[in-house]
Amino acid sequence: MRQQQSLLRAFALAACGGAVWCGGGMASPARAAEQSAITADLDASLAEAGSSSRESRLRAMQSIPLARMPAANRDVAEACLRATTLFRRLPVETVTCDGELLDFLLTKPETLVDVWRVLGISRLSLDPAGQGQWRLADGYGTVGVVKLLHHDRTADGGVLVFHGRGGYTGSLSPRRLTGQCLVVVRHATLEPDMAGRQRQAVQIDAFLDVDGLGLEIVTRALHPLIVHSAAANLREICLFVSQFSAAAARNPAGIARLTSRMPRTDPEDRHALARLAAGGHGTPADAAERSDAARFETELAARWMPAPAE
Repeated sequence: MRQQQSLLRAFALAACGGAVWCGGGMASPARAAEQSAITADLDASLAEAGSSSRESRLRAMQSIPLARMPAANRDVAEACLRATTLFRRLPVETVTCDGELLDFLLTKPETLVDVWRVLGISRLSLDPAGQGQWRLADGYGTVGVVKLLHHDRTADGGVLVFHGRGGYTGSLSPRRLTGQCLVVVRHATLEPDMAGRQRQAVQIDAFLDVDGLGLEIVTRALHPLIVHSAAANLREICLFVSQFSAAAARNPAGIARLTSRMPRTDPEDRHALARLAAGGHGTPADAAERSDAARFETELAARWMPAPAE
């Protein structure tokens, strides 16, 4: 995805591929009270167009569940918050899909990236590097490591906090940029749409810490690019997941074929993705459409394919 790639290059110094979804773990039933807090925070932000204001930053910081993090992870998060160079609360976006599918993609972000690889719409790689850790490379000069710090899950939503550190070398900067970021992802179930399809709200807060030499480059030159491309990136990913879910429901056989071509993904995860994307059963599909899985993949990827060179 071109928007995704430009965001990753702009956020390069922080290895902010965490916005592609990262997560893991489960919350206990005792955390049910957190559900209303997550939903309320998203409800309060639904009309916002995104913000970098001091008020939004303070509200975002106060909503991070630092007290429930392991001590080492809390130290990492607090250090990044203290050193934040750039904060951005992205507008809330909507995903039309089942809550279980969204949760799976949040907790298994490498599966979504593998889908993009099979469809030929992204150079991004996100490879597991241990429990709750991933190595990231965007193919345009960004490399880094993303680590899950915390994940709460409730019946109707959840919150994930992860940390990225990395660097960028390329045309957007005359010098190598390095840094770190803290990314908070919140999601909550919304009312179904008029057709009865399930919908989920997703919001991201990003705290970026740029190492000294790159501070002026980011704050003066890249700030507008980061702000605009970050929102575009989240919007495009949510749109892709919505289309992926709808296509799978129409054509479970097509999704099964696509996931069978994902050798970088564990077989168990491939099967789970196909099942969840198709809603466990899917909807009746025309026999010809079921048999033409290759055309199905082309149609799914069409919006994000690079324009042919003239």
